[in-house]
Amino acid sequence: MYIGRFAPSPTGSIHFGSLVTAVASYLDAKHHDGIWKIRMEDLDQPRVVEGSDKAIVNSLHQHGFHWDDEIIYQSHRIDIYQTYLSHLNQQGSTYFCECSRKEIADSAMTGIDGMIYPGTCRNKKLDADHHALRIKANDTVITFEDKIQGRIHQNISKDFGDFILKRSDGIYAYQLAVVIDDALQNINTIIRGADLIDSTSRQIYLQKNLSFPSMNYGHIPIATLNQKKLSKENQSTPVNDANIKNNLIACLKFLGQDYELIEKENTLTNFWATAIKLWDISLVPKIKTIEI
Repeated sequence: MYIGRFAPSPTGSIHFGSLVTAVASYLDAKHHDGIWKIRMEDLDQPRVVEGSDKAIVNSLHQHGFHWDDEIIYQSHRIDIYQTYLSHLNQQGSTYFCECSRKEIADSAMTGIDGMIYPGTCRNKKLDADHHALRIKANDTVITFEDKIQGRIHQNISKDFGDFILKRSDGIYAYQLAVVIDDALQNINTIIRGADLIDSTSRQIYLQKNLSFPSMNYGHIPIATLNQKKLSKENQSTPVNDANIKNNLIACLKFLGQDYELIEKENTLTNFWATAIKLWDISLVPKIKTIEI
């Protein structure tokens, strides 16, 4: 059975870009008679805005989304992450790192998603005290077939280097937490924004190291304004819950869907039923950004 998810960070109210991702992941799951779950990715507590999780959930409810299972919060799952991290430590797959960002910037090459860590601390055998924890990135090529963007090839060592699993401030890294959560929630299909496409190969690498099953991936274009990604950090305007139908039609247009029949529906229930029936992921633009 298809099991998908939507995993927002509660750092502010939902904006258009987040709503597009929710719509795409929901429609793809329900078109395949699947399950759709919500997970709050709130590990980075200093960035969390109090009450924004409830605002996001309320907005999704107002827009007619129906999710399966209870909403889980990453901040409640710290012990689980540590259990799997300890497993990687016991395998000898990790090491502690004392390098500052400046030291890395001064000695590293730029990769496709930031600086490529050169492995400075690999053989230092540092302890855990205020140090980041990295996984050893082998010279491994990861290939996956994206449902929207096509075939992707990336070399973990050459493109990313030894990447962080736990920060020096004690916060577990996104790459680790999302892999563990997806596996334990039995997620098998992930539809999300193309800004995360370069995270996918690292997540597949972690899946292999943790003996987790592989996933199916599809990365939709991200919405940009003045060539900047719509995000809470960029103070993007929250969606107006008073304009539900207009918001959803705008999402369908953005996703390249045939929306004329859907637009004629008079109730939200019928709107979603028709949208689910007519959903066609092959119509989603095969590009990484769309200026709105």
